[in-house]
Amino acid sequence: MIRTACPLDCWDACAITCDPERPEKPVATPGHPMHNGALCALLNKHMHEAPRIETPRVDGKEVSMAEALDAVAEALRDSKALLWRGSGNLGVMQEVTNLLMKEIGGTLTRGSLCDGAGAAGIIEGRGVNRQLPPEQIAKAEVVVVWGRNLPVTNAHLMPFIEGKKLVVIDPRRTTLAKKADLHIQLKPRSDVYLALMLARFLTMEDTQNDAWLQEWGTEFDEFYDFTRTFRIKAILAYMGLSLDDIGDLLTYLQRDRVVFLVGGGVQKYSIGHYALWAIDSLAATLGLFGREGCGVSFLGSSRQGFENPFAVKLPTVPVVTTPFEKFDTVLVQGGNPAESMPDSGRVIASLEQVKNLIYFGLYENETSRLARIVIPAKSFLEKNDLRLSYGHQYVTPMRKALESTVGISEYAFTAEIFRRLGLEGLKSEEEYLEHWLRQCPEIDGERVLPDYEALPYAEGFGEEGGEEFVFMDDFDDDFEEIKRFRKARFAKQGFAEEAIEEYWLLTPKQSKSLNTQFVRSHRVHIPPSAGFAEGERVVVSSEYGEREFEVHIDGELRDDCVMIPAGTVGVNTLTPSILSEEGDGACYQEVKVRVRRV
Repeated sequence: MIRTACPLDCWDACAITCDPERPEKPVATPGHPMHNGALCALLNKHMHEAPRIETPRVDGKEVSMAEALDAVAEALRDSKALLWRGSGNLGVMQEVTNLLMKEIGGTLTRGSLCDGAGAAGIIEGRGVNRQLPPEQIAKAEVVVVWGRNLPVTNAHLMPFIEGKKLVVIDPRRTTLAKKADLHIQLKPRSDVYLALMLARFLTMEDTQNDAWLQEWGTEFDEFYDFTRTFRIKAILAYMGLSLDDIGDLLTYLQRDRVVFLVGGGVQKYSIGHYALWAIDSLAATLGLFGREGCGVSFLGSSRQGFENPFAVKLPTVPVVTTPFEKFDTVLVQGGNPAESMPDSGRVIASLEQVKNLIYFGLYENETSRLARIVIPAKSFLEKNDLRLSYGHQYVTPMRKALESTVGISEYAFTAEIFRRLGLEGLKSEEEYLEHWLRQCPEIDGERVLPDYEALPYAEGFGEEGGEEFVFMDDFDDDFEEIKRFRKARFAKQGFAEEAIEEYWLLTPKQSKSLNTQFVRSHRVHIPPSAGFAEGERVVVSSEYGEREFEVHIDGELRDDCVMIPAGTVGVNTLTPSILSEEGDGACYQEVKVRVRRV
């Protein structure tokens, strides 16, 4: 039995134990803090059913691995090259290809398809994005789950919230929301306003944490004045909430130990950094940082505190709006930009202009089918690596459990291209893994992140601590104004001039797929009030494109929303190719759509 770690890109990053005789049936590692005794169907079922790439290809023909690597080396030689890597914590050795880009003078990407805007907002207030240990969540009295669907994205955190008063803030009445003591069915893209209003009302009722603010938030009075610039009645109407809703929420927030668990959905907008900054400012009003059973959990910075041997200084382009056509050679590693990036019509057209598109990954997808060169990768059971998490502090070695002739690891790929191009300076794989691991202290038999703090921010904010929290102090939102081109676009798509209902588009994670992998849906979730029928074929349109979907009637949605989960085939035909104001993040939900019958 070999102890390793799940490779799937989710918050939990489970430690697992694998029997090499039955690799398709791993079990949760006994005693590890981050599991509830079971592993998800993605790992135990759907991953093994995915169409894995087993043989390299060049120009559509199957070739040997040596021939494919020769083609890669030739494509990279003396070319303008870009490395586009998929996001997520899938193993630290995936970044070794950065060293190849450094040697050939290539270009990398910056920003994130996942959490870039939210992370930027956290940095605004705290100065550094530290993880909130699950053990602190377990000590809370009240847990506020804000735009985060734990049973789908973070199932192994569920035992930590048992017995708590539970508040869920989400535009959809999720399974978790149905079990909550309070569900606030908030209008999409209004999380900033709710956080500011709550901070204002807490101060009006004189329930802010004055003792904490005197030590770590002396600019609070200016923040309160800022919250007063928003008209209460108008903001409540915009959010679709009442004073009673605010009062109910305040009842829970005024408990002594409160934790916010914030998901990626709140920051999939151009103003996404403001959402996390506002929620953090609300938490600071309550003095929730550096106290037992308190805090704000978002996607933590898993590499915070590490000396990263793969960090290089190279030119970058935004990962969200990558201009692929400007490069001779593009190496796509562990991602599917043709389907996962916003505005997929633009992305595909851009990829088709690349002379040498190289796909290096496990599974067939829209990008691999466009590629000139296809290199199959090793699975996590077939190589050594180290697993980090943005959901908890634990670091887990990934130990090879299987010998396989299929694919090549990231390190071996890099070493082979180094050799073919006559490059030097690459250390051994064991040296790099040891470099990462020796930075991780051991606590109670488990390795943890270098910057692990049992009580984050107890000694203040900033990289070194000792600094004050910086409150949100400005906000400019012109979403309605920048949508002025909608009518012209919809007219071209065949809509009549009379008003047709527009819906906010929600793109949450779904339980049977992970990004664009595994079981992918073809459905759009529509509220009953829209007047469509279950199974009906409809066209969903935005100013960026249109796509046909099958209707699923979803009575848990707000009447002004439709939902097409992330990974649904064609969803990114509708999403905008724009960057968040801060953080170079993707703005998947910065769009309204219309629905018409086929």
